[in-house]
Amino acid sequence: MANATLIRPHPPESGGIQLRRLRAIPASRWAKLAFAAMCVLALVGYFAFPTYPTYDSFYALLWGRDLLHLHMPDFRVYRGPTEHPLAIAFGALCSIVGQGGARLMVLGSIASFVALVAGVYRLGRLCFGPVVGAVAGLLVLSRFFVENLAAQGYLDISYVALVVWATALEIERPRRGPVVFALLAAAGLLRPDAWVLSGIYWLWCVGIPTHPADNRTRLRYLGLAAIAPVLWIGVDAVVTGNPLYSLHSTSGLAAELGRTQGFSEVLSSTWSYAVRIDKLPVVLGSIGGALIAIWLTPRRVLVPLVVLASLVFVFVAEGAAGASVVDRYMIGAAVVMLVFCAVAVGGWSMLRRGTALRRVWMAGAALLVLYGGASAATTLSLTSLRTTLAYHEDFHEGLAAALHSPAVKAQLKRCPLLSLPNNKLIPDARWILDSIGQRDIVARSQASADILKRAPQLRDRIRSGSVAVYPLGEAVFVEAIVDVGDDPRDQVPLAGFKRVYTSRYYAVYASC
Repeated sequence: MANATLIRPHPPESGGIQLRRLRAIPASRWAKLAFAAMCVLALVGYFAFPTYPTYDSFYALLWGRDLLHLHMPDFRVYRGPTEHPLAIAFGALCSIVGQGGARLMVLGSIASFVALVAGVYRLGRLCFGPVVGAVAGLLVLSRFFVENLAAQGYLDISYVALVVWATALEIERPRRGPVVFALLAAAGLLRPDAWVLSGIYWLWCVGIPTHPADNRTRLRYLGLAAIAPVLWIGVDAVVTGNPLYSLHSTSGLAAELGRTQGFSEVLSSTWSYAVRIDKLPVVLGSIGGALIAIWLTPRRVLVPLVVLASLVFVFVAEGAAGASVVDRYMIGAAVVMLVFCAVAVGGWSMLRRGTALRRVWMAGAALLVLYGGASAATTLSLTSLRTTLAYHEDFHEGLAAALHSPAVKAQLKRCPLLSLPNNKLIPDARWILDSIGQRDIVARSQASADILKRAPQLRDRIRSGSVAVYPLGEAVFVEAIVDVGDDPRDQVPLAGFKRVYTSRYYAVYASC
């Protein structure tokens, strides 16, 4: 079957371009033009939607700023996120430009998204030809879930881009070694999921009986594979004194926030999250495309299939072990699935022209595209996406305006303790008020929790003299600011506090 119908995926003239005058243009040139256009559109989107980093990224900025000022970062903050060493290093770099560092962090995430699209194209092209690569890149561009994460500065985008490029470079030159290990190490300093990929790649490079490596090479590659876990553990040990602090704090916070699931629930979430990110037609196309690729090109499909299986395994294993189970942790596997869906849509380009199978495949692919388009038309809301991004900007800018208002600044000089509804606005406030110590910005939800533990000290500090921020209007119903688990009484101004500032999204009370 393979010898009779398959054609090579690499010649630049191959692909799905049917117009004769365009057929002579190499696929590589089209790819460069598309990449340039994508960079321009990304910059336009960056300036059109001036969003700010999300929770984890803001803490990376804060901890990076601490390092920049030669201060030891404090990972033991109230409901603090897991520290990510590479993100903290990038945060330190962004902090050099001051308050503009927040926007620079978002730009880094958007640049990672552009790199991700380019990496997925290259991965698809190397494995299955330029048409499949182009379809895979377009599928990534059409995943608004992923674009939304990039626009809000999520670290996951950079992590997935590094994994995809490591996979593509390995396919381009099998057992490439150091470059792939370096990319996986960088990914492993953003998410520990990549540690498993580094271990598997080490086995692939040195443990295959038909390609034995000498002991020196094995040890050198083992050192490269261990870079990320050793550095991560080292950072935890230096900052907290506990080498396994990230592991323990992550599982503890997941249980506190109710993000843990049993094994069967994690398996169910794997499917539901894949559908949420990729949408049902694409998930079904991915399953079909994977089966077709295994049947038609078993050697080409091996590496991306192993990467996909590894990412799904890590997601399930971490969730079953007590880590947080949230949709964006599935994004790596969901992106690799797009390559297999691209096989279902564009894999006909691997067959010889004029064959009946090629014509039937093209017709089936057209039906799948129509199904996906109809599904997107009924579920996708660009207005909702724009509203989400606008709120993200408005809430941050509104908080900055409130905290920089003359009345609030005057009160903060008299009593510098600032209280917020919960932990979610703390990194924003710390970034905006870089002159105020982190222990002078607290969450009222923490005070309520301390009371249940018979520790009223924080509540007493707030009542004895502080400035309190209360979300208003739409902000009350947006989970990014007010959590459904918050005590409603934390949203009621305390007796003796007087309002000193009001805007569309915030009211500020003070008792100094």
